[in-house]
Amino acid sequence: MTLLAQLAAVLAILSTGIVYGTDAFCALVLRSALSRVDDATLTATMGNVHRFADRRMPVPGILGIMAAAAASVLAAVAGHPAESAAAGAAFLLLAVWVLLYLRISAPINRKLTAAADAHEIPANARTLQREWDRIIVPRAVLQGLAVLALGVSLIR
Repeated sequence: MTLLAQLAAVLAILSTGIVYGTDAFCALVLRSALSRVDDATLTATMGNVHRFADRRMPVPGILGIMAAAAASVLAAVAGHPAESAAAGAAFLLLAVWVLLYLRISAPINRKLTAAADAHEIPANARTLQREWDRIIVPRAVLQGLAVLALGVSLIR
């Protein structure tokens, strides 16, 4: 069971790392870059980014959450409560991330994607982007803490 718990934690790190890296890039680079473009470019760029991200990113996101849960359960079954708790903490952090994404980010993503599809510039394009930007740092922090917790779950 210990090896299975470790393998699940490694899979969770790899999967969560994809989402963490994406959110960290957005927080560190994309926010600033988008502040320097016009509203039409902002809408077209982010609408298309969200179109592909919202289709492709659920795979590593869901895999990371499921693997974190599996790592926690398997470590508990193997009699490693500290490792189980660390992986469990990662699972909870990822669950909070999902809530933030679903309640705040996803609706904005859909609006910007629809505007890009229609070749329209919403009157509130900057406001939408500011609201999205407001949540990207907390999202990146949650993902980073989850990766850290998963790493801690591998320490014996």
